[in-house]
Amino acid sequence: MSDYVRQNIIDFAYLIAVMGFVLSLKWMTNAATARRGIFAGEIGFAIAIIATLFDPAITSTGWFLIIIALALGTLIGIPLGLRVPMTAMPERIALSHAFGALAAGLVGLGHYFLNYHHIGKFVIAVLGIEITLGCLVFTGSLMASGKLHEMLPQRPIVFRGQNYVNFSVLGVAIIIIVALMFNPSQVWLVPVLVVLGLLFGVLLIVPIGGADMPTVIALLNSYAGLSASALGFVLGNKLLIVAGALDGTSGLILAIIMCRAMNRSFRNVLFGAFGQLDESVAEGGEAGNVRSASTDEAAEIMKTARSVVIVPGYGMAVAQAQHKVRELADALEKEGVEVRYAIHPVAGRMPGHMNVLLAEANVSYEKLLDMDEINSDFPQVDVVLVLGANDVVNPAARHEKSSPIYGMPILNVDQAQCVMVVKRSMRAGFAGIENELFFNPKTLMVFGDAKAVVSELSIEVSGQRDAISL
Repeated sequence: MSDYVRQNIIDFAYLIAVMGFVLSLKWMTNAATARRGIFAGEIGFAIAIIATLFDPAITSTGWFLIIIALALGTLIGIPLGLRVPMTAMPERIALSHAFGALAAGLVGLGHYFLNYHHIGKFVIAVLGIEITLGCLVFTGSLMASGKLHEMLPQRPIVFRGQNYVNFSVLGVAIIIIVALMFNPSQVWLVPVLVVLGLLFGVLLIVPIGGADMPTVIALLNSYAGLSASALGFVLGNKLLIVAGALDGTSGLILAIIMCRAMNRSFRNVLFGAFGQLDESVAEGGEAGNVRSASTDEAAEIMKTARSVVIVPGYGMAVAQAQHKVRELADALEKEGVEVRYAIHPVAGRMPGHMNVLLAEANVSYEKLLDMDEINSDFPQVDVVLVLGANDVVNPAARHEKSSPIYGMPILNVDQAQCVMVVKRSMRAGFAGIENELFFNPKTLMVFGDAKAVVSELSIEVSGQRDAISL
C-alpha cells in the first residue's frame, strides 16, 4: 500500500472519529442519552488512536514507545476511573485536564527542540502560544483540583497589585514568543517561557474562590482545547485541529452558560475574587433568630405534605448521601407524597454534579427539574428540603445590591409553604455571606451531617423505628 493511499485511509478514519466526537457532545446534552454520548466519544478516540498508529512516519522504535505509553496510561487510568468516587469527579476531571495540557505542552517542546533550525515565524508563534497554554492549564488545573479536594484554601488568595503581576507575567511571555519568532535559535528563552506559563497558571487560579471552580474548570478545558488545536496546526494533524477546536469552543460555551447562571462576567470571575470570606459569618455569627427542628418533627411534617421538592447541594455530595436521599423519596412516595428534585446549574462542584450523583442512586431523570422548570411551582409546594445548598437558595441575590451574588438566578425555595435546611452549622457557603433563608420564619434548620439526617428522616417516614421498637 502506498503512503498516499494509507494517508487517505487515515484521514477518513479521522473523519469518522470527529463524527463520534460531535455525536458525543450532542448526546451528552441530555441526561437520558449521556451514556450513549460517552460511548460515542470513546469509540471516536479508539478509531483515532488506531489510525494514528498506521501513520507512515511512525518507525518501529516509535511503535514500541507508543505501546509502552498506552500500557502505562491504561494501568493508571483504569484504577483512577474505578476507584475515584462520584463525589470526587470534579477534581478528577481537573486532574485529567492537567495531564492532557502537560502532554500537549511536552509535544510542543519536543517539536521545537527538534526543528527550531528550519521552522518559520508563524509556526514559532503558534508553538509559543501552545506551550504557554499547555503550561498554564497544567498548573491551573492542579490548583483547581487542589481547591476542589480542599487540599488548598477554597477562599481567594489575593494580594495588592495581583492583577498587575499577572498581566506582567503574561506580557513577558508574549515578548519572549515575539523574540523567538525573529530568532528561533535562542533556545535559552524556551525554559523561561515554560516557567512563566507554569507561574501564570498558579497566579490565575489562586485569587478565584471555590464558588467559581465550575466555571474555571470549563474555562481551563477551553484553554486545553485551544492548545491541542494549535499543536494540530504545527504538526499538520487535522484530527488535533478539529478535536481541539471542539474542546475549546464547547468549554468556552459551557463557561459562558455557567457565568450566566451566576449572572457574572468572565472578568468578574477571573479578577473579582468572588468568595472573600466574611469572618463574622464564617465563625457562625447570626443576624437573627433561627428555628430548628429534630428529625422526627421534620419527618412528621413531610409525611403530611402533598408535595416535597428536594434541593441537593454540595453538602449532599460531600456526605455521599444520594442513596439515602432516594430511600427517603421512596418512603415519602409510599405515603402518597409527590417528590421532585430542583437542580441549580451551579450546584455542587461542576456542571451536572447533582444530576450525576442522583442518577448513580437510580433517581429517575424525569424527576430532576432544572431551575427554569421548577421555579414557578414553588408557591404551590408544601415542603422544600434543602440538602447542603447555600448560595443558590439565598434570597439576597434578588434584592441585596451590595451582595456578591446579587443578580444570580436562584431557586425560589423561600416561596414554598415550609423550608427545611439540612446543614452541619450556620457557616457561610462559598460566597462567604450570610443566607437570609436561614432566618425566614418559614424555615426550619435541621443540623447534622446530610447522610445521617436523611437516613433518620427515611426511618421516621417509613415507620421503621416504630417497627423496631415493637
